[in-house]
Amino acid sequence: MIHMNILVVDDEKSQLSILNDILSDAGYAVSTASNGEDALSQLARGDFPIILTDLKMPGVDGIELLQKALQIYPETQVILMTAFGSIPSAVNAIKNGAYDYLTKPFQKEDLLKVISHAAERATLILENRQLKDEISQRYGYHNIIGAGKAMKEVYKLLDRVKDIDATVLISGESGTGKEMVARAIHSSGSRKKGPFVPINCGAIPETLIESELFGHEKGSFTGASQTHIGKFEQAQGGTIFLDEIGIMPLASQARLLRVLQEKKIERVGSHKSIELDVRVIAATNEDLHQKVEHKEFRPDLFHRLNVFSIQLPPLRDRKEDIPLLAKHFIKKFSDRYGKKEMSLSPATLAKLEQYHFPGNVRELENILEKTIILIDKEVIEEKDLMISATSPSPVFPGKKTDSLPQKEVEFITNALQESNGSIKQASQKLGISYKTLQYRMKKYRLDKRDFKV
Repeated sequence: MIHMNILVVDDEKSQLSILNDILSDAGYAVSTASNGEDALSQLARGDFPIILTDLKMPGVDGIELLQKALQIYPETQVILMTAFGSIPSAVNAIKNGAYDYLTKPFQKEDLLKVISHAAERATLILENRQLKDEISQRYGYHNIIGAGKAMKEVYKLLDRVKDIDATVLISGESGTGKEMVARAIHSSGSRKKGPFVPINCGAIPETLIESELFGHEKGSFTGASQTHIGKFEQAQGGTIFLDEIGIMPLASQARLLRVLQEKKIERVGSHKSIELDVRVIAATNEDLHQKVEHKEFRPDLFHRLNVFSIQLPPLRDRKEDIPLLAKHFIKKFSDRYGKKEMSLSPATLAKLEQYHFPGNVRELENILEKTIILIDKEVIEEKDLMISATSPSPVFPGKKTDSLPQKEVEFITNALQESNGSIKQASQKLGISYKTLQYRMKKYRLDKRDFKV
């Protein structure tokens, strides 16, 4: 048991002495106070997971002590001692945060039983707090999950860079969580109160990249019907995240380089400079060294971005994190779709640990989301996993929705469209049996003929 400090409060000295002896003999570290004021003074100087206090005392009574103790330490377990006639007050105190009460006179066994239960609860709370602190310090950068050697190295790098304003380049395959790491750097660092502004450089037409990044003035080009504030301005005081930076055209790379050097921008169609106070984090799933050699990426921009480098490991190189990730995703999607939380059989977990995961963490997430949507059982068996036999990544396009029936129809519809209405091929894509897919199609009134081209 974690070393447990107990504060015992009673204005009757003889009773206080007896309680001290009983609890000390039972192995607890006991401090005593003969009144409420003394108890509050001791609370201000130390942490007491358990307080055992008389209800009726002159001055600060047990109820007031309870209220003030919970203000100082909300997780404190307060046990009230009360005469028979004051039981209603004690019951009311429990509604306001007390752990339990004892009716005088009580037996030694009753006292130790209540204290033992309170100690178990206090221990659990303390262990959870310590675990959260450990996870936060060592593994838990804002929703990043992983406790293996590879991720611990990443966390060390995050610790080093989070409070400095150096430009960071995050590299890694698609699905490894580059944006999540960028958000973690922002959220745990000195700029966490400022905005985090992500932009996917690969998703913007080449003609609009500069307008999106730096903004434009009204009338600066055809279609510019009003002034547009660019992503850099939106990120003032915070962080801009430039995802898929390797796809940026060379002309835009030159403009970005100038912005990083001068720390100021000009909107398209304006000659007025705007000073920047923005941290830059970039990410790529490409080999920028190779792109520089092939003259597809400016070497000066690469060196400007690569002040601090973080390489994210693919999931196949951090297999020890799969159980943690799987548990997280199962809870996430069980809660989202209103299902009883499932678990993985040992064989199922082994299959996931043996799988190559070309789509990395994102693919694991999608596999488990589809599995939870399409099966109705408490234990996920090996055959239940929605790993497509024909496509390594079970990611289907479509609108985002948290509705279970809509999501199920979305998965089935996409599979049928890709299979030209073939139930056999669609069932293979979904990783479910032919009969199961037939049942689901009948349930949602889907006809394979509607998907034939």
